[in-house]
Amino acid sequence: MNSDDFSPDAGLIAPIWAGSPAEAATGDLAFLRALLDAEVALARAQAAEGLIPEGAVKDVMAAADALAREGTRTLALLARSGGNPVIPLVKALTQRAPDAHLGATSQDIMDTAFMLVAERVRDTITADLDRVAVALARLAAAHRDTPMAGRTLTQHAVPTTFGLKAAGWRDLVLDARDRLTAVVLPAQLGGAAGTMAAFEAFIPRVDERRLLAGFARELGLAEPRLPWHTLRTPVVDLGSALAFTAGALGKMAGDVLVLSRTEIAEVAEGAGGGSSALPHKSNPVGATLIAAAARTTPSLLAILYGSLAAEDERPSGAWHAEWSPLRDLLRHAGGSAAHAATLAEGLRVDPARMRVNLDLTRGMLVAERLSAALTPTLGRREARALMERASRRVIAEGVTLRQAILGELAPGDLNITDLDELCDPATYLGSAPALTDRALTRRPAGDHDV
Repeated sequence: MNSDDFSPDAGLIAPIWAGSPAEAATGDLAFLRALLDAEVALARAQAAEGLIPEGAVKDVMAAADALAREGTRTLALLARSGGNPVIPLVKALTQRAPDAHLGATSQDIMDTAFMLVAERVRDTITADLDRVAVALARLAAAHRDTPMAGRTLTQHAVPTTFGLKAAGWRDLVLDARDRLTAVVLPAQLGGAAGTMAAFEAFIPRVDERRLLAGFARELGLAEPRLPWHTLRTPVVDLGSALAFTAGALGKMAGDVLVLSRTEIAEVAEGAGGGSSALPHKSNPVGATLIAAAARTTPSLLAILYGSLAAEDERPSGAWHAEWSPLRDLLRHAGGSAAHAATLAEGLRVDPARMRVNLDLTRGMLVAERLSAALTPTLGRREARALMERASRRVIAEGVTLRQAILGELAPGDLNITDLDELCDPATYLGSAPALTDRALTRRPAGDHDV
């Protein structure tokens, strides 16, 4: 059996991005289309400067359309001999349109195609992040005052609200959106060694700056200050924003995974996944996939950072090493955003269960508050010592913190009416509601209605 006997990659072991908008936008056909779009844009920019005939643009466009219909498998196999798919693509293109690719090098087209694909995927990711932010804002507002246990180092600490938790998730999502939209995605056009010399050699009257500006404008990409064949800031900036996006969504997913455990059961996905062995289970699959992506993307980003140390004017290996991890980053961030939108929009919250869980420690969530209340009477050191003794009695004797304190206090140390209120965790929320309100005033960069 040879490699041609296998079907194309269909995402069988990649449920994080299979079926997502990012999958279609990063597939081999999408990359082929981006490569061809870059070649057409170059021809148009050159024709606009009078460097090639207008008729040549039509030839390039017709050749590009024909090659797009031929698919990617042959190009993929031919790419092995030159190390990248642009070399065989240009050979096929110039056989039909001799003025194509004039003065450019393969990395110009490959880098530009990656930026073009990234621009298209970014639109789908930001749209899904907007959906997540809207859904989380709704949850935060609805549960502004819903008390739940705040957990630190896995243990109940002090009460908080689900509204503040959801507002925090939203803030991270907006951080991700702002970072992603701020990334500059430039075209690439430097020629063989980044000097643009071939353009002058082929076309002595060329204005390189106007040509570069026109090329970038045709594609809707930024105009770079310099060719960036070995100056990989755009790639690392993009990868960093994508990894941050996956990680930010991973925070929400991680919390959902904890809170949806059977013994906690404070939230649940709108439509959980099944089990091959256990018919009763409804697994938090969306959160699981998002969490997996958050753990995968840092290692992908590390490869891009490693490729910053690219030698010479065009590198051997460093540039090539970027392709797979950068596409995977686009796919993981895009898939995570799509799953997160579904998760946030369908998340079910159980305030009653949150209240039950608040009482699991029989009042110890308010030990900090009671220590502060006793300090004016007993002094800070003795108040803390009393609360430590009372907490030990709660654990050893199974009594409530209120009962344990009454067993420790002398008459008159604390008003019993005050004690009832002080022991209610639902009344010890600090500034959580106000912090939620403050968080919800934030809008993403660009002032979208999110």
